[in-house]
Amino acid sequence: MSTQTADITASSQPRSRGLALSLSKTLSVVCTPFYLPLLSMAAIFTFTHLYYLPLSYKLQIALLTYLFTIFLPTLFIRAYRCYNGWSLFHLTMREKRMVPYITTIASYLALYYIMRAMHTPSFMSYIIVSALFVQIGCALCNLMIKISIHTAGIGGLTGGVAAFSFILGFNATWWIILLILLAGALGTARMILRVNTFAEVNLGFIVGLVTPFIVLMLI
Repeated sequence: MSTQTADITASSQPRSRGLALSLSKTLSVVCTPFYLPLLSMAAIFTFTHLYYLPLSYKLQIALLTYLFTIFLPTLFIRAYRCYNGWSLFHLTMREKRMVPYITTIASYLALYYIMRAMHTPSFMSYIIVSALFVQIGCALCNLMIKISIHTAGIGGLTGGVAAFSFILGFNATWWIILLILLAGALGTARMILRVNTFAEVNLGFIVGLVTPFIVLMLI
């Protein structure tokens, strides 16, 4: 009887491990940091006075945000990886991350100047500026130590929500709690996938949390 129980337990372990890996990969894809500026833009279009802007204008801003924070950075990073003959695993190495950071920072900076030229409402450019500084903070940390860009992204969203709650005077307690729980799940997923350590996911979250909060409170 005990032998049968041991066999069942042993056979269930690979299935559990496979499920954990599958869920971790899905969460990492869904919560990729490139999506967060666009998600933040959608949030201010939904929950602030910017809701009353014309739909065509909001779609134009959303398209620009998508092009410069998702499409172009992803395209540049993929081209860089293919040029060097690297797999996705190679970009988990600290010394191979600086060029992707620089291209992403350049893309965010270009979007910021385009928005300035278009005289967009300040809240929109604030989102891009805070995301830009998160990327700069991650790049500077990368000179010395590897950190998780995924938890930096969710940390940046948390810090941005906290800052806007002070600026706009609304209670964001439950949103912040939800984001912290999501950050914990995402950090766990990154460790299950063995692409980040416990220290790296925590440092990434701290950099992401503190940077936009300070930037937005000072602007």
